[in-house]
This record gives sequence, C-alpha cells and structure tokens, in this order.
Amino acid sequence: MTAPTVKAPPESFDLEVETLIIGAGACGLIAALSANEAGQEVLVIEADAVPSGSTALSAGLIPAAGTQLQRAAGIDDSPAQFAADIQAKAHDENDQALVDLMAQNAAPVIDWLTETLGLPFSVVDDFDYPGHSNRRMHGLPTRAGAELIDAVRSATERAGIDIICERRAETLYFADGLVHGVAARRPDGGVETIGCARLILACNGFGGNRALVARHMPEIESGLWFGHDGNRGEAVLWADQIGAATEHLGAYQGHGNVAHPHGILITWATITEGGVQVNCAGERFWNEAQGYSEAARAVLSQPNGEAFAIFDGRIAAIARQFEDFKRAEAQGAIKTGETPEELASALGVPADTLRKTVDDIPSNGTDSFGRYFGPTVLTPPYCGVRVTGALFHTQGGLRVDGTARVMTREGRAIPNLYAAGGAACGVSGSGDSGYLSGNGLLAAAVLGRIAGNGTTA
Repeated sequence: MTAPTVKAPPESFDLEVETLIIGAGACGLIAALSANEAGQEVLVIEADAVPSGSTALSAGLIPAAGTQLQRAAGIDDSPAQFAADIQAKAHDENDQALVDLMAQNAAPVIDWLTETLGLPFSVVDDFDYPGHSNRRMHGLPTRAGAELIDAVRSATERAGIDIICERRAETLYFADGLVHGVAARRPDGGVETIGCARLILACNGFGGNRALVARHMPEIESGLWFGHDGNRGEAVLWADQIGAATEHLGAYQGHGNVAHPHGILITWATITEGGVQVNCAGERFWNEAQGYSEAARAVLSQPNGEAFAIFDGRIAAIARQFEDFKRAEAQGAIKTGETPEELASALGVPADTLRKTVDDIPSNGTDSFGRYFGPTVLTPPYCGVRVTGALFHTQGGLRVDGTARVMTREGRAIPNLYAAGGAACGVSGSGDSGYLSGNGLLAAAVLGRIAGNGTTA
C-alpha cells in the first residue's frame, strides 16, 4: 500500500465533480443518494472491484428509535431513550451533541430508506440486544449486510449515480484550508486526478492497517481480523497531515462469537436468549450479558483464544433468521446432542464439566458472574459451536460537527470536507466496552445521510 499523502493541488484535474465520495459501502452510497436527491453532481470511487465494504460482513442491522415500523409493531420508543442507552453503554464518554445527532436522525433515515427508496426493513422483534431498552434494530429480510449493500447499490444505480470501482484514493489535494480533490490509483498502476467542490470520506476506519491497530488498540491485535481489508486508515492518516482533529482512536467493535475455524459470525442471540460461553475445560469464564464487543477480549484470554457458545434448539430456531447462522449449520460448525454429555463429545470438552455448567444456569436468578437469567432454561437438543474473538471495525476517527464536516484541532470546521461512518468518530466511547449493538451502521447511515445533503436528516 502506498502511504496516503497530502499535496498542493495540480494546475488541472483529469476530471472534476461537485461532490466526490470515497467509499461505496452503505455509508458512501447513502451519502451519494442524499447528495443526488439534493441536486448535486455526484461521483463515488471505490477501491474494490464490486462495492461491498464492511457492510457486507455485518448483519446489516441499523438501530433507530421512533420509526414508523416501530409504531406499527406497537413499540413505544424515543430518540431521547436511545441517546440515554448509547451514553450508558459508553460510560458517558461520548460527546453528547454527537449522540443526540445520531439518535434524533436515525428514525428519519430508516423512514427514508423504507418509504422513499423502498427497502423492505422490519424490526427484529423476537429477541433483545444488550444495552438497548427497546427493540429498535431494523434489518432486511435475510438479516444480512450483503442484502443491505446490494439494495442500496441498486438504488444508487437506478438514480443514475456514477460509481467507479478499482480506484483507491492515495493523495489528498489540500491547500488554503480547503480540499481541492484527490488522486486515485487504477489497477494498471496509472493515476487519475479528480477535482471536487466537496469531498465525503466514507472509507471506514483502520482495522485493516495492522500498524495502526497495534498502536491504538494493542489488546485486540492478536484477534481475528473480521472486517474489510480495504479499511486501511486513509482518513486518520490524512487527518494527521492537514491538522484535522481525531478522537477515541482506541475505540473498536469486537465480537467474541465468530465460528472457528469457519470464520462465520454467530448471532449474539445465541447468548442473550439464555445461552452461555464456556472454555475448553467446559467452564464459564465471564458475564456474557456485558455484550459481544467485550466478548472478543474475554474469549481471546482463554486457552488458544477459543471458547464454545452453548445454547439449545429453541434458541437455534430464533438464530435461523440470520443467513450467517444457517450457513454455519450447513458447514457443520453447529454441533448438537440430546444431552450435555453428547454435546461435550461432539465439541471435545469434558462431559462432566459441561453437564455441571448447564445444570448450574439459574432460572429466574443471578449467577456467580452477576448475570441474570430469565425463566427459560436450556433443554434438549443442546447446541454448541467453537468460537474465537475478532476485531470487526474501529470506532474512533475524525471529529465532525452537526453537518458531518471535519473539524480542525483548533475547533474550526473545514468547509468542504466531510467524514461519515467509520471514517468519523462514532459513539462507542474510548474502548471496546462502549459499543452498543448497531453503532457502526448507525454512524454509516446517519452521518452518510447528513454529509450527503449537507444538513440534518
């Protein structure tokens, strides 16, 4: 990879456009649709051969409070409660103005995606996500990010917006406090210069840059990288060179429930609905109710950096709404047994210990780790899957104002430079424990929408 650089603008550009967007994930394409809707000339450049980004690797769920879909489902929710949940999970480490911006604009974005673009969102209404006081996760039918990115890309194509793939931006042209354009490298090694009146950074974070991960979040450096390899940190590297402010670069979303060695995400519903995690000795080792982001470090701290998610057939039926779970079953990652001993044999853990672990799960009670369990206990058939901890994407990034413009270290907005999604600082606090389910796509959708049209949604 050529290190991202900043240079003075050339005398002329190979092509010029009003709004240039770097990155064709959900964030960049939502920004493109918004800019196009506002009457701007838009061009999106994407490093990959086909737009996918981190979105395609996710469950494609966007949290929002007060949507029409929630009201139709009889769910009473509000942006204020959503904001409170975000701050509670992040230990009040977030900038309150940014939290309010996200919480207040999430519902209008979902309503816009549903009603204007025709995306068939629905509310996940059969299980709860940690930290959310209401059921507010919105997803497409397969509950897969690949469906979301395909749907948004199709909408972009129908709108006649140009997306040029296999163009990785390497040079930012910046002078006199303004962005003038970028230089992007083609697959054949040639370089194209693109001038712009506005630039939106939708190139996500830096999880694919191992040097930056080691510098800012060494505790997850040994974890499986489960994000998109294109997330190389151009936004934060350019920020250093132009005096832009960054914040919470140690924040990230981990996940401790990735099937190993299959590399398939196992929904956390396997845990929230009454399942547990055990180590290779068949013993539990932490309070799983803390969340799946924290689970990454918890699992990696166990022997061989592995654990096993233990659940049952009832929970598996709920998990099958996710395409990833069905794929894990098809590949043989999910093991079953009519007794804990049979499951232990299939997983290769001590039978007597696993039996005791299952028997010790309380009903309507709190265990020794401080986790409360409801009335439903695990019953045959029992299910299990070997998992490991992974880094999904970074949550820190460029500081932005209420219109997603990038701020300088002195607190001034750069008039024509915007950051959204993983390129911007999110609302997950300073580490991994502040990540509330859906925060990544929340920042992608809301800040992408705002950056595109230049105003709040």
